[in-house]
Amino acid sequence: MQLLGYVPAMSAREVKEIVTKAKEAAQVWKTSTFKQRRRLLKTLLKFIVENQETICRVSARDSGKPMVDAIVGEVVVTCEKIHWLCNEGEGHLKPEKRSAGIMAFYKKARVEYLPVGVVGAIVPWNYPFHNVLNPLTAAVFAGNSIVIKVSEYASWSTGYYGRMINAALAAVGAPPNLVQFVTGYGEAGNALVCGGVDKLIFVGSTVVGKKVMAAAAETLTPVVLELGGKDAFIVCEDADLKTVTQISLKAAFLNSGQNCAGGERFFVHSAVHDRFAGMVVGLVKQMRQGPTLGHGTMDAGAMCMPGLAEKVQGLVDDAVSHGAEVLAGGVMPQVTLERRGQFYPPTVLAGVTPAMRIWSEEVFGPVMSLIKWSTDAEVIALANDCPFGLGSSVFAKSQSRARHIASQLEAGMSAINDFGTTYMCQSLPFGGVKHSGFDRFAGVEGLRGLCVPKAVCEDAFPLLMSSAIPPPWSVPIPDIGLPFGTGLVAMFYGPGLLFQLKGLARVIACFVLPSSVVRRSPPADKAGKSA
Repeated sequence: MQLLGYVPAMSAREVKEIVTKAKEAAQVWKTSTFKQRRRLLKTLLKFIVENQETICRVSARDSGKPMVDAIVGEVVVTCEKIHWLCNEGEGHLKPEKRSAGIMAFYKKARVEYLPVGVVGAIVPWNYPFHNVLNPLTAAVFAGNSIVIKVSEYASWSTGYYGRMINAALAAVGAPPNLVQFVTGYGEAGNALVCGGVDKLIFVGSTVVGKKVMAAAAETLTPVVLELGGKDAFIVCEDADLKTVTQISLKAAFLNSGQNCAGGERFFVHSAVHDRFAGMVVGLVKQMRQGPTLGHGTMDAGAMCMPGLAEKVQGLVDDAVSHGAEVLAGGVMPQVTLERRGQFYPPTVLAGVTPAMRIWSEEVFGPVMSLIKWSTDAEVIALANDCPFGLGSSVFAKSQSRARHIASQLEAGMSAINDFGTTYMCQSLPFGGVKHSGFDRFAGVEGLRGLCVPKAVCEDAFPLLMSSAIPPPWSVPIPDIGLPFGTGLVAMFYGPGLLFQLKGLARVIACFVLPSSVVRRSPPADKAGKSA
């Protein structure tokens, strides 16, 4: 462990003051033009592109990840998100025309997407840069302010990232409190949930997510929950193993497996299981692990959160005690003066079964669990035997077969013959089902989720036809009120032309010969006796 510096552990009062400032900034920013919002994002993008290596070094210092993992997981996806927002975001936030329906043919309808106000975001430690820029860019582009509670395990980097953000805000004339950080522990996080934000995004564990949801319910604050994952990675017998093997290493070991949408359960067809395992193990044993700054290129770095390596070891030990076989790794390295830090080696387990904790518990560490299967129906059932449902990947020579398998997986996302590409396609929503949470961030759905969808209806031809209550329904309501209504229903919605013409005739009769459509009710006392 290395001391990097200090940040304040904010109190509930301090957090609420920050939210108040954010509300003031939101009132100003909601009137900003898309041109100004694009200018802000492009200013950030320019800085990112010009300072990629520094951003990666700061991330690596704060989270322990290798520099290449930082480029892939921090910089590339952030740049892609900004690029998508700048090029396509406005089109998805402009008023959207909707049909007015058959009876309201003289109306025009639309949905307007208005900023929610203040967005709160509670983000984890695994990607200190992207976890900040991801909600930030979408929130401000949608016209909101944002308050971001960063993890106590990755707060140091906000000093550098905060200066970058503040400089960009100043450069485009945006309110200085449009983007603010909250640092601290549970008190600060709870204060953000209950402190008056208009929408909350929580990214973290299922256990904490349930507490966030309960706290938000007190104020009816809408919440996006992006929780745990235990993604299925399915390899069919005809898949290109050479290609899949390299992809599988990224799925399992990128950022030392500390990915909510990382591959954890690797279902490999029994016909190629042993060959796949041999190819993977051969590469895993070549992976270099150690401090990621100043020690040359590393394939694997450290675990970020204290105690996580021990948790991973516990899951591995439990699996072994129930019959799993360790093909690589599986033992925490001894801590020496020369080798310190929270490291856990890239590990491959074979023979994993439902009897083991690792079958259903999220590892969030560098462990590849191998499971054999024989039929498509079997692997679908095995993959769905899990409390989580975030992402998934299916590999097969036949793309239609892979697509068929993926279509039956209980997951919010599926990549066909690849891994993680649903997140690189920033037009797509990100999120899961079951204990992986609900609602979405990213994509069109996530961007619009940061808005209030306001329904608007008005006269399409106000000079020719304006709204008025028709005479049969005007107070005091005449006897033709009900026949007029039933005639309208038949005229507009009747099953077939003949039925509709009868409805039209009934409507006309209401005005031409009302006595023919008005049914006289018996006196109240007689009606009661007959009943």
